[in-house]
Amino acid sequence: MRLENKVAIITGAASGFGEGMARRFAEEGAKIVVADLNARGAERVAAEIGKAAIWTQTDVSLRPEFDEMVYAAKSAFGRIDIMVNNAGYTHRNGDMLDVSEETFDLITAVNMKAIYHAALAVVPIMERQGGGVILTTASTAGLRPRPGLTWYNASKGWAITATKSMAVELAPKNIRVNCLCPVAGETGMLEKFMGADTPEIREKFRASIPLGRLSTPLDIANAALWLASDEAAFITGVALEVDGGRCI
Repeated sequence: MRLENKVAIITGAASGFGEGMARRFAEEGAKIVVADLNARGAERVAAEIGKAAIWTQTDVSLRPEFDEMVYAAKSAFGRIDIMVNNAGYTHRNGDMLDVSEETFDLITAVNMKAIYHAALAVVPIMERQGGGVILTTASTAGLRPRPGLTWYNASKGWAITATKSMAVELAPKNIRVNCLCPVAGETGMLEKFMGADTPEIREKFRASIPLGRLSTPLDIANAALWLASDEAAFITGVALEVDGGRCI
């Protein structure tokens, strides 16, 4: 029970990597706040986890909704030990000049500004508690960009740099800050990452991964579990590649 008596907020937890983390963290003893814009999905995941979970409908791009999520976590469980910034958004794979300003603004709000909102909301709480963990789902796109996803790639590069800078600044408060860099995986955004979902395009993506497959929610959840646990007590500022060798 590596997360026994820990409370974790996970955004984007109604599906994909976030759902995988919520389920895996709960298996290891954590209390979970399943946060997502998709209320029905969040409610489903929390119900399937059971009494150890609550759900909130949260748009992480909006500070008031972020504050409501944190209030719900404190009200239900009394503390916040782990903040997982997992919610993300992307544009469809294609020409960088074809991405609308509206889409660009949404990418930056969800992939970048939400990390700022999270820090303002949870760092004071964690400091009063004597420490905590902030974990962000970044991407291999922020380390080794693919053509066709320029603005998404840039947002994930920003998330990686923010992670490292936050880690240095928050270390004296005993708050560890790390991020995960998954390769493309079996999530709802996969079709946008690839541009279209065909056997040929999937094979092209798989061919770029030395271990020969896409990532799964369990792959990401197991890596997140370790970084969030006390087993990683001396690990901060890391952008952990969970990518089957893609970034080599």
